[in-house]
Amino acid sequence: MGGTDPSNMLNSLGRTVNADGSAEGGNILLWKRKAEKYLIDSGRPYTIVHPGGLLNEPGGKRQLVVGVDDETAGTESRVVPREDVAEVLMQALLLPKVYQGRSFDLRAKPEGDGPPTTDFERLLSHLDGRNCDYSLGKIA
Repeated sequence: MGGTDPSNMLNSLGRTVNADGSAEGGNILLWKRKAEKYLIDSGRPYTIVHPGGLLNEPGGKRQLVVGVDDETAGTESRVVPREDVAEVLMQALLLPKVYQGRSFDLRAKPEGDGPPTTDFERLLSHLDGRNCDYSLGKIA
């Protein structure tokens, strides 16, 4: 998708540039963040996964890396196979004690760079309980 690049076409949907060069509307990143914050504040159970760029490649072949707030520790890779995202979402349903109330970024190392992730119960353990920080950036 558009990632966090505000000039990406997907992130400029609904934006109109006025004759004076100013812009109105758009800001899909802001609206996605607001929706996530609304969900968190609702008191309903949630798991929010921010996947990197989606790859149309088989899952289960790469080591997955999680982080928060766009940190790049663990790999410079910014992509993840769609099948691996689906697996993490399925594991979130199967392991609610691990994934409920969590918000994190998901990326994958290049194939062959580390063992494929199979222990989804431990995947989030190195985050030490950290979630994405919704006080960062503009939400209001």
